[in-house]
Amino acid sequence: MKKARGGPGFGPLVKEVSGMSKGAKVGLVAVAVLAVLVIGFGGWAISGYNNVVSMDENVSGKWAQVENQLKRRYDLIPNLVQTVKGYASHEKELFTHIADARTKYFQAGNRREQIEASQGVERALSRLLLLREQYPQLRANENFLKLQDSLEGTENRIAVERKRYNDAVQELNTYIRTFYGRFFATLAGVQKAEYYELPEGQGEVPQVNFQ
Repeated sequence: MKKARGGPGFGPLVKEVSGMSKGAKVGLVAVAVLAVLVIGFGGWAISGYNNVVSMDENVSGKWAQVENQLKRRYDLIPNLVQTVKGYASHEKELFTHIADARTKYFQAGNRREQIEASQGVERALSRLLLLREQYPQLRANENFLKLQDSLEGTENRIAVERKRYNDAVQELNTYIRTFYGRFFATLAGVQKAEYYELPEGQGEVPQVNFQ
């Protein structure tokens, strides 16, 4: 009989298996099934772990973009305060509060503290901007008008980045609340993230419209 090319093939193996006892065959099948289960579980576990880590990194990345815009706002605030001081020098308590809130942000040790400090700045900034109603001369101040434009643009960017951050937080927190998500989050040391919510009773922060 002519021998097939390309090596011995599976013939000997099949013959060997056929020659096994029934118990050995059952054992071989059990080992094969166990191997498939182990490989499947391993792939599932790696996928779940990587998924929660990826979502956590996405939240951190989105928060970094929020921080960039918040720092831009805080760079504008001292100039804005100095301009307003020229017309409302007796508003010392408000100016002090703004300065303290700004300092707290840069001294915050974690994201929760940063968000709380930022909310304090937003409330104080809103009060500062309301002074334009008491001091109409501010509307004619050229420096004040430039700061108005810069601040308005910054607030719009903050609103966009804040929404993207909160969307990422929602995705992560929702996953963590699921049965399997909680398991992988615990395994990876990932915890629920803080939403960046607006201060209570404030729909838009701050309102920058001097028209």
